[in-house]
Amino acid sequence: MRGLVSLYRGLGTLSNRQAGRKTGIWGSRCGFCGTQPQPSFGLLFDIDGVLIRGRLPIPAAKRAFDKLVDSQGQFVVPVVFVTNAGNCLRQTKADQLSHILGVPITQDQVIMSHSPLRMFKKFHDKCVLVSGQGPVLEIAHNLGFQNVVSIDMLRESYPLLDMVDHNRRPTLLSSPVANYPKVEAVVLFGEPVRWETNLQLIIDVLLTNGNLSSIHQTQKKPHLPLLACNMDLMWMAEAHSPRFGHGTFMVCLENIYKKITGEDLKYEALMGKPSELTYHFAEYLIRSQTMQRQWKLPITSLYAIGDNLMTDIYGANLYNRYLEERVARKNPKAVAKMVAATGSTAAVSQDEEMDNLWESELALPSATSCKSVLVCTGVYNPKAEVPSDANHCIKETVFHGHRDFRFDPALVEPGHIVQDVAEAVDLIFEQEKFVPQ
Repeated sequence: MRGLVSLYRGLGTLSNRQAGRKTGIWGSRCGFCGTQPQPSFGLLFDIDGVLIRGRLPIPAAKRAFDKLVDSQGQFVVPVVFVTNAGNCLRQTKADQLSHILGVPITQDQVIMSHSPLRMFKKFHDKCVLVSGQGPVLEIAHNLGFQNVVSIDMLRESYPLLDMVDHNRRPTLLSSPVANYPKVEAVVLFGEPVRWETNLQLIIDVLLTNGNLSSIHQTQKKPHLPLLACNMDLMWMAEAHSPRFGHGTFMVCLENIYKKITGEDLKYEALMGKPSELTYHFAEYLIRSQTMQRQWKLPITSLYAIGDNLMTDIYGANLYNRYLEERVARKNPKAVAKMVAATGSTAAVSQDEEMDNLWESELALPSATSCKSVLVCTGVYNPKAEVPSDANHCIKETVFHGHRDFRFDPALVEPGHIVQDVAEAVDLIFEQEKFVPQ
């Protein structure tokens, strides 16, 4: 974040987008941006289906950013882009967004699905197998992992394990690999290119406890730690209908493992939307931007804008529930009521333990609410008219969320439904009585 302001200053004037705007009447003077009003809220944008489709910008995105970026190229409110993509570095995604949207965006404004892995330091010195596509080794090293093995590296060392594609089967038998490091954990970044290869080798690693020179052990016992990023069953690209996401790959892996062993596949952690970890990391970046810009007002409200009920809306509502419960835990009467309802202090203690974990890495949030806004330009009914009543529009009959997230109808009800991201920004500014110069 240290170079954020200087970078924005150096990019110069983007356009005359401020012509005809009203003068802001809320907030106080900012040391960097004259008399711009100071925000007490931050915006969390999903990317695919909200701002872009594939590599093309959604037309409403330009109208939205005309309101969000001033004539000096600076954002008038703190903004973080939260994507479940995991096939590139944050800087690469920031550069892509800057090019497509035509506004200056830094890596400190971007959260990939794998970004929270920086907090899992206990795995950083272990031998970790990573699955996905793109520069997976570079991504892993950038996150702090020091001893990384890719699926391709395993396949080269154990060519007899990948046998689905007959054309890729080895013609000559190879000698056994000597002194190959034992895999100690598995990290799933995103959907791979060759699903059959990744599924086979990940199952091999789990069933051999990381030692691919041994045979499968299918008796009941804990498998290696497994961390997964991006649980999207589907996502929206240029095609008319949603495409398979990493969540679909995870469904395949979970069902193969259970079919072979009779046991459920267990995850050490799930990251990306709708995980609370991701939203807590986003809130931390929002606070960091506020400090960098020397805005004095605390950020008390977050608005999460997305196109997917099972990730964007579910995740925002889940984090909002956490924030509300956190506020309630500060109230002795509310704690007593919770203990009386459950007959135990375990739930309260578990939440406090989570607070302590996050505080050690990110500090506790200043936000007290996270409101969800659903747009109709992506996964959710892209051709449907905007429903008049958000509270009665969602009739879910099939749960597309991950297996480990229970279906709760309240969590997939958006706070607001709008046609596109430009309408979302207008709505939020109206709700916050925020008028940028």
